[in-house]
Amino acid sequence: MSIIRELLVEHLRSRGLKVATAADGRAAVSAIERSPGQFSLILTDLQLPGADGLAVLRAAKRVHPACHVVIITGYASLDSAIEAVRSGAYDYLTKPFSLGQLDVILTRIRDRQALEFENRQLSRQVVDRDTSTSSVSLSGRLDAIDGRLERIERLLQDLAASRR
Repeated sequence: MSIIRELLVEHLRSRGLKVATAADGRAAVSAIERSPGQFSLILTDLQLPGADGLAVLRAAKRVHPACHVVIITGYASLDSAIEAVRSGAYDYLTKPFSLGQLDVILTRIRDRQALEFENRQLSRQVVDRDTSTSSVSLSGRLDAIDGRLERIERLLQDLAASRR
């Protein structure tokens, strides 16, 4: 296992995350396709043997669209960043990076997942309620959730910018 991968595994586990690794891009794609819902967060290098990080990203999004994929690269280019974002990457992290930068991304993902979960819960509650609940009420709640999500994203971006 590469030194960077070992460091990331140790760091992620210290944050309480369950971690699985793959030897190359092809193995990652295979693992994702075998267990579609297992991976809610994927960190992948752009340059991998077997299949590149974009192939890993596309496989993840194809089988589990809600999965958050972070592309890591030492070969950053505008073209690869645009392609990653268009393919559904949550973030694009260039090497060298600090573990603090990764922690900011992980916090944003965790907060987004919590809000998405809350949104699903509220949506279920509305469906389960009496039919007398108006659609205006649901719309207002969803707008409030969207507003909170946007405020959290802005705060996290400000925090990330202040750490740079």
